[in-house]
Amino acid sequence: MTQEAAVQFWLVSAARNHDVAKSNFASKHYDWALFFWHLVIEKSLKAIISQIGEAPIASHNLLKLAKQAKLELPENYEEHLREITGFNLEARYDDYKFSFYKKATRDFAVTWVAVCEEIYQWLLQKHTEDI
Repeated sequence: MTQEAAVQFWLVSAARNHDVAKSNFASKHYDWALFFWHLVIEKSLKAIISQIGEAPIASHNLLKLAKQAKLELPENYEEHLREITGFNLEARYDDYKFSFYKKATRDFAVTWVAVCEEIYQWLLQKHTEDI
């Protein structure tokens, strides 16, 4: 896969997950909406990593990916990425998934969806800049 093809793969996949996140939120599946928001940000970071000519590490840790992307994060983004990394439910045990389900109330999701959208838009802007 060429570098540009890899970048496009990650960007298209992130955009599709963005749609799924919004759909899950609208359906009041807040835990899954936040899970997909994690994927949106992860894949956006992997697009930037691909854009700078590196192969993204096999990780769901958003802070590690941001470091690999060589991004200078705005204030609070490090803390936000640490929290959003916890939204990744893929390989978690059922008790963690259930506790996250209880934590992911509408109010919690509204707050974090706004944060995720801000970070996503920032990452898209970074992608269009000459990195």
